[in-house]
Order: sequence, then C-alpha cells, then structure tokens
Amino acid sequence: MSKLGVGIIGCGNISTTYLRYAPLFRALDLKAVADIDPKAAEARAHEYGVRAESVEDLLAAPDIDMVVNLTIPAAHFDVTRRILEAGKHAYSEKPLVLTLEEGKTLRDIAESKNLRIGSAPDTFLGGAHQLARALIDEGALGRVIGGSAHVMNHGMEHWHPNPDFFFKPGAGPVLDLGPYYITNLIQLIGPVTQVTGVANSSFATRTIANGARHGEELQVETPTNIHSVLEFANGAVVTLSASWDIWAHDHRNMEIYGEDGTMFVPDPNFFGGDVTFVDPRGRREVVETRKHPFGIANQIHGDLARANYRCAGLADMASAIDEGRQHRCNIDLAVHAVDVMTGILKAGETRSFVKMSTTCERPDALSPEEARALLAD
Repeated sequence: MSKLGVGIIGCGNISTTYLRYAPLFRALDLKAVADIDPKAAEARAHEYGVRAESVEDLLAAPDIDMVVNLTIPAAHFDVTRRILEAGKHAYSEKPLVLTLEEGKTLRDIAESKNLRIGSAPDTFLGGAHQLARALIDEGALGRVIGGSAHVMNHGMEHWHPNPDFFFKPGAGPVLDLGPYYITNLIQLIGPVTQVTGVANSSFATRTIANGARHGEELQVETPTNIHSVLEFANGAVVTLSASWDIWAHDHRNMEIYGEDGTMFVPDPNFFGGDVTFVDPRGRREVVETRKHPFGIANQIHGDLARANYRCAGLADMASAIDEGRQHRCNIDLAVHAVDVMTGILKAGETRSFVKMSTTCERPDALSPEEARALLAD
C-alpha cells in the first residue's frame, strides 16, 4: 500500500485530533499545515513536527496529494473548491457544506477532474457502530421498522470560550451534531426519502460562562430546538430530536427497532461503547464486540476511557484511491446527509414534509480485518 501526502488547512482545536491520530494509519503521510493565521500554523507545525505553509503554498506543494479542510463550516465550500481546483483530493470536516447546491457543485468539480471528496463524520466506522451494522446485516433484528435518536443538551456556551458560530445560521444542533446521527442512521438503515419536523429557539440570547468573554451575551440566530421524523427508503420511520435548549433527559442516544428485536446503539459522536440487543421475549444482552480494533479504548477523557480513531475515514479514502474502490465516507453519502439536514430545517420552518432530492448507497461495512489493515504496524 502506497502512502498519500496529506496537508491540513485550518489549525483550530480539531486540528490537534487529526495531527495526533493520523500516524495510526499506514496510508497517511502528514506533511504540512496551513491557516489564515500564520502563527496558528507555525504553532501546530512545531508541536507535531510538520511544515507550516501558507494556504497557497500548501495547495501548490507537489508532495501533497490530499488536503483536509478543517476550517469553520461557513468556509467549507470555498476551501474545498480551492483544494479540488488545485488538483488535490479533498476531505472535509462535517458538515461537508451548508447547502445542497454547494454539495452538488463540489461533486461536479471532483468528477470533472477525476478527484475524490470525502467528509467526516467517520465515527460510524467505529467498533460499536460496525457491530450494530453487522447485527442488522445478519438479520438479528429482522426488517428494520423504526428508531429514535436524541442529541440534546444545553449548548456550548457553558464550556466553549468562543461559541458564537454555534448559534448562527449554518450551525445549530442539526448541522453541528446532526451529521453523526444522520450518517450513522444512513449506514445502518439506508437512504432517507422524506422528512418533517418542528423547529424553534427557546432562548433569544446565550451567555458565555467561561474564559475571557465570561458574561458576554450572544444573539441566537438559528433554530436550537428541532424535533423531526425521517422516513427511509425501506419504510422505516425514525424520530430525531436535536436540541440545545434542555438541561437534562433520560433518552438513549439511538434505538433501532426491528421486527425481531430492539437494538440500543451508543453515542455516534464516538467510536466505541456497548451495543445492547433485546429479543421479543425481553431478554437483554450486551453483544460481544468481536474485537473490532476501532472499538478499543485508546484515549482517557476525564474519568472515561474512550476509543478515538478519527482519521479512519481519511485513511480509508487514501486506501480506496490506491485500490481503485469507493471510499466509505464518500461524496454521495455526505451530500445525502446534507440533503436530510437542510430538509429537516426547511420542514421545521415551513411545518411541511420535505422530500429528498438525493439518495446514496449504504457505505460498505468495515470488518475488524479491514479495519486492522488500515492501521500502521
């Protein structure tokens, strides 16, 4: 397997995750970072032993084959377009773009240049979610008929020092955290055909509760309390609640209902966790992990040990380019997820049903053996 030279544009908080975990994967050779703030790029470069470049120089660098876009969501389209126009494969943090039209434009550019586009989230490749996928594919649940998913808390202003963009158009809980849930639902059940929902904002302002801006008030400019229903091509109906307006709840992250049982799936924002199956007689079983490498804890987060294999989607894309196959975090999956998310927001605004104008194939499952093959020796 040959390695692809990788560059990163955007040296904010998320860049440390990519810089730290890229070396876990055999197909990735991280070369350089860039940012509109040269000091930010220099700091990351010094910390992780790579080059600091201007954005223009990174896009022109002959040793970089693929560029990771870690800019803010509002800049994703323009930066990814520039990456493609520079003749590089592009991989974006979630969401890929903020409108369906932008996604289709990027796909057209990539196809015209014979380039690949990939997009986070890749957490659905984690051991827990691939175990859930295997149970569905093996028929443990029978036909999937429905489900529920809940991503709800009281927002980011209590911990993030600069939470402004979370409450502006292009963010909110559906576009910020929804990609993890919707992408995982698509890989488990298949494409979505239509959505409906209700959306509002319970609080007109938010108050920053930490850091140098403690006490500063922010205006809320996007819906922060969204409750939706998704209908899938196979007939399954799933409720999705996404809110930053509640203080506590007792809902599970994700439940999948089948003719022959129920499955509880852990938080799709993470790679690991327990998958529980309940049969028609009510017998409950935590399913064995089958030793999937992307479910093995490798990070301490507070008092918890967690599995973190971000860059798995990037590594799978690099390997897929080398092998001439479709990568799992592919453009069709990402564009369909954008279609679903923007459809939910439109439905919430208009109080109507919104039909999807895109579809996609379920990405290939990632077996424990295939996951091990992505990892460096």
